[in-house]
Amino acid sequence: MTTRRSISIAAWSLLLPVALWVTSLPDNTVSAENKKTVLEHADQIEGGEVASPSGAVTPYRSAVGNVKFLHGETILQCDRATDWPDSERIDLTGHIIIKDKTLETRGDRGVYHTGREAGELWGNFRGRVIDDSLTVKSARATFDQKKNELWLFDDAVAWQLGRQLSGDSIRVQVREIAGKKRVDEIQVFGHAFLAVRDTLSSSPALYDQLSGRQLTANLDNNSRLRKVIAIKKARSLYHIYDEKNQPSGVNLTSGDRIRMFFVDGKLDRILTTGGALGKEYPNSMRNDPEINLPGFRLRDKEKPIFEQR
Repeated sequence: MTTRRSISIAAWSLLLPVALWVTSLPDNTVSAENKKTVLEHADQIEGGEVASPSGAVTPYRSAVGNVKFLHGETILQCDRATDWPDSERIDLTGHIIIKDKTLETRGDRGVYHTGREAGELWGNFRGRVIDDSLTVKSARATFDQKKNELWLFDDAVAWQLGRQLSGDSIRVQVREIAGKKRVDEIQVFGHAFLAVRDTLSSSPALYDQLSGRQLTANLDNNSRLRKVIAIKKARSLYHIYDEKNQPSGVNLTSGDRIRMFFVDGKLDRILTTGGALGKEYPNSMRNDPEINLPGFRLRDKEKPIFEQR
């Protein structure tokens, strides 16, 4: 039978000095990674026995109300957290924030695995790379702090420096550059779409576009596009200028694979292979929304705003 009990932080401190909730990793873990999970604050602590995610009847501990944990350099905040000692797992619900020096993620429900330093969040997921300009949203996401990797699932969108990427799922890879973590590569799967603000146009704003079943974007050390590849039913639309940077038309290209190359963040050349077809629109149609690629939709109003909790 499941039993539950609820006691105050003050009472819990009789069992755990200074009201610290400590979970150690296995003894054979490398000492540098042997991090403890420390409960810094909660309004209330509950405990008892219940069937854990592994199926065994096991003790549990729940922190409730304004919960804040520290796990190494990672901060976990939520409305309620339940610790499962037999699985190195913490279940989180309500106003979740998981943040380290690289990545900040937020959601309504989630799981954090202390041993793997990885987790999953559901419900109105929002995230950002702190040293970069990348902001993301989706219905669900997984993250791995050791691999510096973030996966977005179900209507995923990412915004960064005048560009928007969207698709069924998105993988973000981060690497350290000059002591800071920046986005190195972004992969988009399923209904992949990239819209990049045309910096030579002023009003109205125009966007170069690239779509396909799959898209891979590589970035330079300043978070600017270096190369983008779209495969499987790839299409591109970009605005053409003459040698004096005066608008001269719009190019539409399709093929099995389209590669875009950038110099200092500006489109330099395009290569199309496999059944390549092209079409050029006159300059008079530059502002005509009918020439946009299927699926083009700016979603800036959905871009998350991160406020301190």
